[in-house]
Amino acid sequence: MTHSADKTLMADRFRGYLPVVIDVETAGFNCRTDALLEIAAVTLSMDENGYLMPERTYSANVIPFEGANLEQSALAFTGIDPWNPERQAISEAQALENIFKPIRKAIKAAGCKRAILVGHNATFDHNFVNCAAERQSIKRNPFHPFSTFDTATLAGLACGQTVLAKACEVAGIDFDNRSAHSAIYDTEKTAELFCMIVNRWKDMGGWDLVLQTR
Repeated sequence: MTHSADKTLMADRFRGYLPVVIDVETAGFNCRTDALLEIAAVTLSMDENGYLMPERTYSANVIPFEGANLEQSALAFTGIDPWNPERQAISEAQALENIFKPIRKAIKAAGCKRAILVGHNATFDHNFVNCAAERQSIKRNPFHPFSTFDTATLAGLACGQTVLAKACEVAGIDFDNRSAHSAIYDTEKTAELFCMIVNRWKDMGGWDLVLQTR
């Protein structure tokens, strides 16, 4: 795959937007009041035949922002101890910069103008990313402000399942429930699922039909 071919194909396939898979683990459901605890991102690339694949994973454990709410039920569900020193957590501002910086580079390398967030129940992840960026006064949020690709919806169509573990099972993607609810693991599995759905659509001729209408 040549770099120029990758630029042309990726930018053309998603109308100038680079899909980037995101998963967050949090201390509740309210993005404005509840702590962001983990964030992970998987950038995607495209081969010379137009097939999508996971490229690189980036992640950070996050120190709860000052005054953040920590719902005990959420912590029990994820198994995260926010104050465990072994997490090597960093500030929310630094965590976002560590994630956003390589995404900006990937956008440029792919010849795209912006990233579009891919997530499983994407609105949840998108809201937390946007709220955290606003809270930290980060002006260069690389993601589209409201559009997303939701693999729960896409998997419901392609696999007949909306739960990530069940959709992966139907898709033939290994899934370990003991590893779930880790931002890195869930992001990587969501990336595999998204690529499978996009590539299957291509194999079925769906993308060729789109091109014929242009």
